[in-house]
Amino acid sequence: MSDIFKPSRRAFLRGTAAAAAGLTAGSAARAQTPDPLITETQDWAISFGDAVDAHPYGLPIEYEADVIRRNVEWLTADTISSINFTPIHALDGTITPQGCAFERHHSGAIDLRKQDYRLMINGLVDTPLVFTYDDLERFPRENHVYFCECAANTGMEWAGAQLNGAQFTHGMIHNMEYTGVPLRTLLQEAGLDAAGDLADKWVFIEGADASSNGRSIPMEKALDDVLVAFKANGEALRKEHGYPVRLVVPGWEGNLWVKWIRRIEVMDGPVESREETSKYTDTLADGTSRKWTWVMDAKSVVTSPSPQSPITHGHGPLVISGLAWSGHGAITRVDVSKDGGMTWETARLAKPGEKMALTRFYLDTTWNGEEMLLQARAMDDTGYVQPTKDELREVRGENSIYHNNGIQTWHVKPNGEAENVEVS
Repeated sequence: MSDIFKPSRRAFLRGTAAAAAGLTAGSAARAQTPDPLITETQDWAISFGDAVDAHPYGLPIEYEADVIRRNVEWLTADTISSINFTPIHALDGTITPQGCAFERHHSGAIDLRKQDYRLMINGLVDTPLVFTYDDLERFPRENHVYFCECAANTGMEWAGAQLNGAQFTHGMIHNMEYTGVPLRTLLQEAGLDAAGDLADKWVFIEGADASSNGRSIPMEKALDDVLVAFKANGEALRKEHGYPVRLVVPGWEGNLWVKWIRRIEVMDGPVESREETSKYTDTLADGTSRKWTWVMDAKSVVTSPSPQSPITHGHGPLVISGLAWSGHGAITRVDVSKDGGMTWETARLAKPGEKMALTRFYLDTTWNGEEMLLQARAMDDTGYVQPTKDELREVRGENSIYHNNGIQTWHVKPNGEAENVEVS
């Protein structure tokens, strides 16, 4: 048959939708009984809606009230030093709305007015400086889309399937467009001649909150792509994301993205703070730990279907969707398996991958009620291929918490429901 006479996917969808309607509505639907939502005038068509000033700051529609961040109560002793998770199962595209983007605090989100904000640069610099918020806005700024992923994302899955939902297994991540001043611009303003050879120099970043969350960053990275950011997705940072100013460290673990940043000290070496020794290091099988593992390796997850996003439309066309990312560069390819990794199909990228940013992938397929073991496998432009969990465990054992980028599996049942299972 000529391609021009073959039914299109859109026509197929119309047919399957009608069939599904017949299954749920019985003979009336099969007899094409008029749909009152089409044939009858509805209330919204004969009355006024909200005025333009009803909500001076736009709010999410009430019908999507379930699309929210969620905490896991037993994960931490108190929500003051805790985390919640982005509802990645309910989002599409790649940009995360600030109101849905995960939070991680070590001593709670603080109130800090722009008028009271100060940023100090000191240590091995020619001229120690203190910047106000207004000072920062006078420097040339840049806009970049980057993902921020907590190093503990998927950490509970090291020893096997634990949390039943993409939001909870992979939701310690967000992807936003950040606006800010390159850190190198501010360091150059202070002058680095006093530091001498920069090859072995570091910067220590300190936050203004009670925990300070101090982290050390090699000078090479500090002078590369690190941003001192004051906007996200075009608007001011939210309180929980470090308003008024935070650090953005592209491709590296979220703990380095210090919020409410107040001080940058140029130093001869790393500080070896709590957050880079006893925490955010990778404990191996023999009990030793490796540190300075900042880069978030290539990773992916199917967000739909998934435990919180089951198949509800019946048999026929199905769009499998998910996210992929890499701290090393750009995603170039994502493969999807329906049988637990025995066979793979190459997914369609919504657009070419961008460096250190989320990439959306789709696999347009057909589902007729068969069980599936859904997996995704990401590849980036360095040639890195996302490993299985067993491949990670061969190197690191099961004592780790951080930097788990193993392939995730969802078991999709004949009724369309899905659950987290271990196929490694």
